Amino acid sequence: MTELRQALHRLGVETYGQGLVEITKPIKDWLSHLDIEDGLLTLFCRHTSASLLIQENADPDVCRDLEAFFARIAPEDGNLYVHNAEGPDDMPAHIRAALTQTQLSIPLHGGKLLLGTWQGVYLFEHRRAPHHREVVLHLIGE
Repeated sequence: MTELRQALHRLGVETYGQGLVEITKPIKDWLSHLDIEDGLLTLFCRHTSASLLIQENADPDVCRDLEAFFARIAPEDGNLYVHNAEGPDDMPAHIRAALTQTQLSIPLHGGKLLLGTWQGVYLFEHRRAPHHREVVLHLIGE
């Protein structure tokens, strides 16, 4: 019987304000240094105003359209929200994070993520100001 092994990493992500930041490459770079061929990678965003997505990475219009859609469904309007402790983008950022995901699970086989042809992993920054975000990567496998 093969013994399961684990690896843990904290991935720092610099954002430039609202928008999607692809993090597929740094995830793959970290995985390439591990001796785990098959398993499950869990990603966890440690923030309440940012989130994670698996989305198309071939056409940048997809990201632009997603950003515009979320701006429409959770607009920055001070008349809509009670919570605005950190400014007009505060509560909309929380709503956008609630509608997306803070955790993803991706299978690993042969040391590679089993993402589809056009799929990439993104951190979705929901605040206007640049931030340093942290995504925890936890791999369990053999």
